[in-house]
Amino acid sequence: MTKKKGKIAVLTGGGDCPGLNAVIRAVVKTAEHNNYRMYGIANGFHGLITNNMKLMTSKDVSGILPIGGTVLGTTNRDNPFHYAVGKDEKGEIIYKDMRETVVKNIEDRGIEGLIVIGGDGSLNIAAQLSRECGVKVVGVPKTIDNDLPVTERTFGFDTAVAMATEALDRLHTTAESHHRVMALEVMGRYAGWIALHSGIAGGADCILIPEIPYNIASVLKKVEERKKNGKNFSIIVVAEGAKPIGGKMTVARMVKESFEPIRLGGVGEKLVRDIEERTGIESRCTVLGYLQRGGSPTPYDRVLATRYGVAATEAFMSGNYNTMVALMSNKIAIVPIALVASKPHLVPVDSDIIRAAKHISISFGD
Repeated sequence: MTKKKGKIAVLTGGGDCPGLNAVIRAVVKTAEHNNYRMYGIANGFHGLITNNMKLMTSKDVSGILPIGGTVLGTTNRDNPFHYAVGKDEKGEIIYKDMRETVVKNIEDRGIEGLIVIGGDGSLNIAAQLSRECGVKVVGVPKTIDNDLPVTERTFGFDTAVAMATEALDRLHTTAESHHRVMALEVMGRYAGWIALHSGIAGGADCILIPEIPYNIASVLKKVEERKKNGKNFSIIVVAEGAKPIGGKMTVARMVKESFEPIRLGGVGEKLVRDIEERTGIESRCTVLGYLQRGGSPTPYDRVLATRYGVAATEAFMSGNYNTMVALMSNKIAIVPIALVASKPHLVPVDSDIIRAAKHISISFGD
């Protein structure tokens, strides 16, 4: 029997995302092919703190490629450097630095290091583990928002756009039948990538994104112009982070213990109320919400996730630690994981895709 070369562990952190299982599958199969052992850590960094992990083989990942979510489980609350351990007599949450526990759990199992699949929150924790604790890490960029720096594309984005586009196709029929303005509010945090791509693909008349603050008068003008031209309905895609000129983003709620404490939402409903009050045209908003994050990944995301998983495992096995795999000019690149802390990847307002949208008469409310 061939002697195993070493042990690596993989975890998924932050929100779920189509394609996570494809990465896990690729990581496990690549490690096994190269005679490494791969441990799966349950529920993100929580499993790393509680020592909840198990050895995985190709049998454990058989059939998971087309399945959404993550077989390992995930959480966006458990930061090992700021971990909730209980409450004091006043009901305030008590936090503890659990880095020593994390390092001990890794060392006790003889694990050489981690492959961390996550967004900016999870990858920044991975970078901190590398920088302050000496843990060897390789990151895999994950988010439907496509807003991570130093990579052209994150897996999960294509699936989210496909879901939003399908929703727009369906909204068209009811909007036209009832002569309504129909708005679709999509995710994206502070970036407008999902709104922009789905809006163009779904034939929207107006796309509102965080990068271009909108003037409600411009939105109303577009709706009225369509009405004058015999189009008694309009379709608007609004990113959750969109905001009016001089205004603020709409916050749905705050979750203090989360990687992302600010939860955006509600801008679409405010928009359609304003449109209906000012024009008298019946207006409705549909919030796509978590439907964008669920379900089976598209073929593109399955392929990209597989490429990322293989590349991350290869990088670790070759000793290329404290890095992240990225997509550059449609090729997989290896970049320092510390770069994740740089500015988010936002939609350039002078990009060719914005220009193309304007040339086909899509309004951005500017």
